[in-house]
Amino acid sequence: MRAIDHFIAGETCDAAGRYGDVYDPNSGLVQARVRLGTQADLDVAIAAAQAAQPGWAATNPQRRARVMFNFKALVEAHMDELAQRLSSEHGKVIADSKGDIQRGLEVIEFCCGIPHLLKGEYTQGAGPGIDVYSMRQPLGIGAGITPFNFPAMIPLWMSGVAIASGNAFILKPSERDPSVPVRLAELMREAGLPEGILQVVHGDKEIVDAILDHPAISAVSFVGSSDIAHYVYRRGVAAGKRVQAMGGAKNHGIVMPDADLDQVVSDLAGAAFGSAGERCMALPVVVPVGDKTADALRAKLIPAIHALRVGVSTDQDAHYGPVVNAAHKTRVENWIQTGVDEGAELVVDGRGFALQGHEEGFFIGPSLFDRVTPDMQAYKEEIFGPVLQIVRAANFEEAVRLPSAHQYGNGVAIFTRNGHAAREFAARVNVGMVGINVPIPVPIAYHSFGGWKRSGFGDTNQHGMEGVRFWTKVKTITQRWPDGSAAGEAARNNDAFVIPTMS
Repeated sequence: MRAIDHFIAGETCDAAGRYGDVYDPNSGLVQARVRLGTQADLDVAIAAAQAAQPGWAATNPQRRARVMFNFKALVEAHMDELAQRLSSEHGKVIADSKGDIQRGLEVIEFCCGIPHLLKGEYTQGAGPGIDVYSMRQPLGIGAGITPFNFPAMIPLWMSGVAIASGNAFILKPSERDPSVPVRLAELMREAGLPEGILQVVHGDKEIVDAILDHPAISAVSFVGSSDIAHYVYRRGVAAGKRVQAMGGAKNHGIVMPDADLDQVVSDLAGAAFGSAGERCMALPVVVPVGDKTADALRAKLIPAIHALRVGVSTDQDAHYGPVVNAAHKTRVENWIQTGVDEGAELVVDGRGFALQGHEEGFFIGPSLFDRVTPDMQAYKEEIFGPVLQIVRAANFEEAVRLPSAHQYGNGVAIFTRNGHAAREFAARVNVGMVGINVPIPVPIAYHSFGGWKRSGFGDTNQHGMEGVRFWTKVKTITQRWPDGSAAGEAARNNDAFVIPTMS
């Protein structure tokens, strides 16, 4: 059976030890085994990074940018291959896999501008003959711990900015779909990146803890569930590292009475059920304002949901494919049952869905709940599957309060034709990313991505200038150059330098 190995010091590297199963979600069969790393594997990668990083940091930023340009071209040339690999291990349809890769590439495009992004500040004449300037320098070695749901985009978000800024980077991808991260590392090496600057070490909690504890790693970026994000943040900070840890979500879509309901239903079909709902920026909760709006929305949603096509990831007509594995399928179905037990109205039940010829695949049909209330656990927690919940709000104030009071604060959207309502909502809602008639408000690459509350731990967001700040440290220099003349000598005798606050 095919083995998926580490990528260390510029080449694939097998190692003795434990293995994890990698499934084909369409068939339910094991298709490969991934090596699970150890402390010894991490130490080898750290040694390679330490040997390579000083030279990479000393490489001028234009040359680092050229590697990013080359890498972007290589990924585009291999797009079909990468998307096929991604779909075969994750289960998302090919179009979604290409979108996964493309959104990561947009951050690589941003990194092509790294010469400009790393420019410091300069003040001439801060004192008599004194100038002050600052520079951004890399941290050294960074690490990324990434989730299964975006095996291309999120590794690219993290590694691109870190590497372009002059750091070495060690990636620990999800063991559920590890092939694409290794292939991306191979393409980065082909693009001209020195060996040891981007490495991939697979593993589970053992390797995560090793990364968080290793003294040579200066910063860690994480995306995953909130409980683990909090654990990563606390343990990493306790070890003296910078940590940004993005957690779970329960994003809301507010539907005002004046909204275009046909457009809302079209948007919800993709935002709630696309990629089988396995997205931290999915829209699993819709909040119509007023019963009249709720009844009209529900009436339009039911036929739209029944029209969704669930298929294998290579089915070009499928709206979404299977979830990632059997355990996750069971988890989602258990949450559906929890909603029923708590008294929510299950309008469309996606459980028991079977695809002919793929009966052992990890497929779940789309589900719709109505009359979900904020006290229900099925509302409070992230389901991470193709399940949409209707939570009815009596008025605008309640619609603002629902996402603001929720434990998660990743994204939120409002659908309305009223500019004042949209502006008021965006200003007041206690959530990190807001869409106005945009169902999935993931910011473009030169802005930054990050949620609030239990959706994000740490002070710095992903990519954009926030990412550059996270992966660099500022050094400030105050300088004075004596001119060496007789007049300069007299000036030195009469005007000794003193700190301004000690006049």
